[in-house]
Amino acid sequence: MPTRSEDPRLGDLSEGEILRAILSRTAPGAHTILGPGDDAAVIAAPSASVVATTDTLVHGPDFRLAWSGGYDLGWKSAAVNLADVAAMGARPTALLVALAVPRALRLSFVTSLADGLREACAALAPGCAVVGGDLTVSDVLTIAVTALGDLEGRTAVTRAGARPGDVVAVAGELGLAAHGLAVLFGRFRDGDEPVPVDPALLAEGEPAAIAAQLRPAPPVGLGPYAAAAGATAMMDVSDGLALDARRLASASDVTLALDGAALGSDPERALAGGEDHALLATFPAGALPAGFRRIGEVRLRGAEALLCDDLPVDVVGWDPYRDWDAAAG
Repeated sequence: MPTRSEDPRLGDLSEGEILRAILSRTAPGAHTILGPGDDAAVIAAPSASVVATTDTLVHGPDFRLAWSGGYDLGWKSAAVNLADVAAMGARPTALLVALAVPRALRLSFVTSLADGLREACAALAPGCAVVGGDLTVSDVLTIAVTALGDLEGRTAVTRAGARPGDVVAVAGELGLAAHGLAVLFGRFRDGDEPVPVDPALLAEGEPAAIAAQLRPAPPVGLGPYAAAAGATAMMDVSDGLALDARRLASASDVTLALDGAALGSDPERALAGGEDHALLATFPAGALPAGFRRIGEVRLRGAEALLCDDLPVDVVGWDPYRDWDAAAG
């Protein structure tokens, strides 16, 4: 472990020194024409259509430092944005990262964060890389990431294309991240008397659940694949299946009828749990591609936008304007 002299506080360094430490840990991107170091990056867009999305993680409502290290936060901030690009049927090409950091934070934290960003891109979206960003000071650690993607000549898959008779399908886990969050809040606390995660105290299945919460691994590569296979609508499940499926149904002016038995051993958690970053998609009947599993069907719009086992589903899911402790309980 580095000593304090080897791992200075950010407040003891210049912006240039911090940036050089971060950029030394980034990798070149396959689509990057001009990377970090100028006023802006230049990214190739072969299809002439660029998908863009952004997401912000703020200490408190979005993560807790008692549980997440720099690497975890770098990985997660990349993953959640890569999933949004994939949900449009695009292939991620570049990330822009803006950091607002407390002066007391150690340099090793932000270099670990850079490692997490780099390795998430390598694992989830090969060829995508951090190409620039911004650095400023804040009392509250904040990570804002903008992701870019290329449609590769395809039309973007939106939430508005589901048609009656389509199959509703999902790729990725449902409810596992919510299980991890419940474990964290149930046994490991931050605040005045923090209780960090102790692997020795975890029961079977709980390490995977916590990993799904702290380092999600969305099926990014299946987004372009689903688009090429004829997906009629698609979205990232970030706020819980019940809330996000309702959004897709409303955008498409249809009813989504889900099969509770297809949602796993805990359908309620699958419906309500947030931060899964699975891909929810609809496909024409008979066109379900590998990697997706059927969880329901699309019907003509009825009185309810979302059904499960033919019963209305409560409006449940992740809402950042609710208290996180209450949402996790």
